[in-house]
Amino acid sequence: MKRILVLGAGAMGSAFTVPCLDNGNEVVLVGTHLEDQVIENIKNNENFNKTLNCKLPKKLRVEKFESFQGEIKKKPDLIVIGVNSKGIEWAGKEISKNFNSSSSILLLTKGLTVINNKFKTLVEKFKLILKNNGIKDAKISAVGGPCLASGLANRIKSSVVLANEKKEIAKSIGKIVSTNYYTVEYSNDLVGVEICAAIKNIYSMIIGASEGLSSSNLEKELKSKYFLNTAASLMYRAIYEMKYFTKKLNGKEETVYGLAGLGDLYVSSAGGRNSKMGKYLGEGYDYKKAKEKFMKDETIEGAELVFEIGTKILNDFDTTKIPLMASLIKSIIKNKKLEIDW
Repeated sequence: MKRILVLGAGAMGSAFTVPCLDNGNEVVLVGTHLEDQVIENIKNNENFNKTLNCKLPKKLRVEKFESFQGEIKKKPDLIVIGVNSKGIEWAGKEISKNFNSSSSILLLTKGLTVINNKFKTLVEKFKLILKNNGIKDAKISAVGGPCLASGLANRIKSSVVLANEKKEIAKSIGKIVSTNYYTVEYSNDLVGVEICAAIKNIYSMIIGASEGLSSSNLEKELKSKYFLNTAASLMYRAIYEMKYFTKKLNGKEETVYGLAGLGDLYVSSAGGRNSKMGKYLGEGYDYKKAKEKFMKDETIEGAELVFEIGTKILNDFDTTKIPLMASLIKSIIKNKKLEIDW
C-alpha cells in the first residue's frame, strides 16, 4: 500500500482518486484554498461529488486545505496535482514548504506557457517554481490521453500515457495507479505528451465547430445529419498541424499518433467543454457572446491557452502550416466570427 495525496477537488483530481483507491492505496483528497465549500459538500453528502454526479469511494479521505501541510509532512509516495493551470504557481509554492524528495509528483494539469519569451510546458514551469523555492531534485511526471473525468469516476475503461524523461519513474507511478479499467502506457517524450495534451484543447474547439462550418447554405437539420464529413476532414488536418507544432517545440512526431495526441483529441472533440464552445463558434457566435450566453461559469481550456500563448504562436510559427489553429486564435483574440482558411 502506498500513500497518495491529491491536491485539487475539481473533476479530474476527484476522479483520479478512484483508480488510486482501487489499486489498494491510502488516498487523501485535499481541496485548494478556494474549495472549502466543495470539500464540505462532499463530506456532508457521503462523498457525493456534484461535478462528477457520482459518489467517490467510501475509503477516500476528503480534507480542506488547512490540512495540506500536515499531509505533505507525512511524506506521501505520490503527490498528484489536480489544480487548473492558473493555480500551478500557487500549488508549487505550497508544496515547496514541506516537500520531501522521496515523493514523486504527477501533474494532471494540462497547458503550455511562455517564460522569458520561450514556450514552456507546465512540468518545466513547475520545476522552475520549485527550484525558486529551494527544491532542486523533484521527480515530476505528466499524464496524457483520452480520459474524461466523469468516465474515470464511473470506472469506464480508459487508457492513458504517463510520461517522464526517465521512463522508469513513470513506470513506478503506473504500478500504483493502474487498474483493470485504467490502463497505462509509458513514454520518455515528456515534452511531446505535454504539448499534445495542451493543444488538443484548441483543436477540439475547431472540430466541435464542424457542424456549423460544414455548409453555408444548408438548414441546421441537414447539417446535424451530415457534418461528420467536415469533422473528419478537420480531424485529419488537426493531426497534421499537431505533428508540425510538436516537432517545432522539440517533441516527438510519433507522440501525436498515440494516446496523448490522436486518442485525446478524439475523445475531447466528441464531448467536453472545448468541443461545446466550438459548436457555438461554428454557429456564428463570437467567443465573448458564446461564453456569456452559454458557458458563463465554465472554464474553456482551449480558450485559456489561446489567451496565454496565442499571440506568440502567431508571431513565431509559420501560420501557413497551422491554418486551423491560426484561424481559431485570431477568432478568439479579436473576438470575431470563426472563419477557417482551408
